Amino acid sequence: MRDVWDTKDGRRRVRVDLPMVEYAVQAAQGLTGDVEEQIDIVVSLMPVSAQEARRAVLRMKRSGDDSRVTIPGRTGTLRAVVVERKAPRRLATHSIASVNRGR
Repeated sequence: MRDVWDTKDGRRRVRVDLPMVEYAVQAAQGLTGDVEEQIDIVVSLMPVSAQEARRAVLRMKRSGDDSRVTIPGRTGTLRAVVVERKAPRRLATHSIASVNRGR
């Protein structure tokens, strides 16, 4: 599809946001906790040098139990993304047949 096209309402353009190194670092942090492996993952995902990847990984290093991740916006403001984990439902250990037999 072209970047610009004409519609009945006027010209339309496709907005293209280039990927950021910070997104690759967050993906690497989600895959492994080892800093060296994170650097390798960032280098494989983005066309950056190992030094630039190392700076980005160390700058965005997080503690092990963070549940809040901030993503830098285009205007410089931060958006918070909260991830909550819900415990799985527990299945009853007694079957219906064994409960009915006890009556």
